[in-house]
Amino acid sequence: MTAPHHVLILRTCAADMTAHGGFTWPESGPVEAPDWNPEPECGGGLHGFLWGEGDGNLADWSESVKWLIVRVLAADVVAIDACKVKFPRGEVVFVGDRLAATNYLIAHGAAGRAVIGAIVAAGDDGTATVGDHGTATAGNRGTATAGYRGTATAGYDGTATVGYRGIATAGYDGTATVGDGGTATAGYRGTATADDGGTATAGDGGTATAGDRGTATAGDRGTATAGDRGTATAGDGGTATAGDDGTATAGDRGTATAGDDGTATAGDDGTAAAGNRGIIRVRWWDGSRYRDAIGYVGEDGIEAGVAYHVQSGRLVRAVRS
Repeated sequence: MTAPHHVLILRTCAADMTAHGGFTWPESGPVEAPDWNPEPECGGGLHGFLWGEGDGNLADWSESVKWLIVRVLAADVVAIDACKVKFPRGEVVFVGDRLAATNYLIAHGAAGRAVIGAIVAAGDDGTATVGDHGTATAGNRGTATAGYRGTATAGYDGTATVGYRGIATAGYDGTATVGDGGTATAGYRGTATADDGGTATAGDGGTATAGDRGTATAGDRGTATAGDRGTATAGDGGTATAGDDGTATAGDRGTATAGDDGTATAGDDGTAAAGNRGIIRVRWWDGSRYRDAIGYVGEDGIEAGVAYHVQSGRLVRAVRS
């Protein structure tokens, strides 16, 4: 006869071991729900995160809380949704702080899973994965992935990816990607991507992309792209593009493009274009000092969506090669 298969479930409780509705959990040993309902809906059972995976927003992140590990028959677990599960009974096998509990869970079968709140490190060529609010660190050529509000760091030629409001950092030639409101940083020749409201920074020769209201910065010869109301900045020889109401700035010999109501600024020998009601600014050298040639779309022949550079101190239409 095959032995029953058990799983581990992570959950949080108040310092006095109470949970929602006033139910009190034991510090160890058997526990059973007084109101079990097998329907896949909230209520009517004991709740938690199967193998520590799920929506971290449903956990209590206060410093005083206790983190529990519950051993449960796999056949008793009911998935409510992708965020959490419930079960009628189990055995509390561990109580401690967040780090101790997540370490216990990973050591007892959850390795490689997106455990919320976990701190995981992998060496060169390794993979580190954590869930919401977690920290994943991988070495050179490694892959680090974290969920909502997590932190992922990868070394040389590595890949770091985090969810909403997270922080992703990749080393030289790496790739960093974050969700809305996050911060992505990639090293020399890297690629950094952030969604709406995020900040993406890439090194020389890199590519940084941010969504609406985001900030994208790339080094020399890099490409920075930001969405509406965003800010894109690229170094010398680079390309900066921002959407409507955005600001695009490129260094010497660079190309800056902004959408409607945006501002495009390019350095010496650069090229700038803006949408309707936009502003174009290109720096030039008059032999003794730098000056800015400024144009307003819709005035003095400056057209929307047309690239301009400076000749003899004036903005003129750039000739496409």
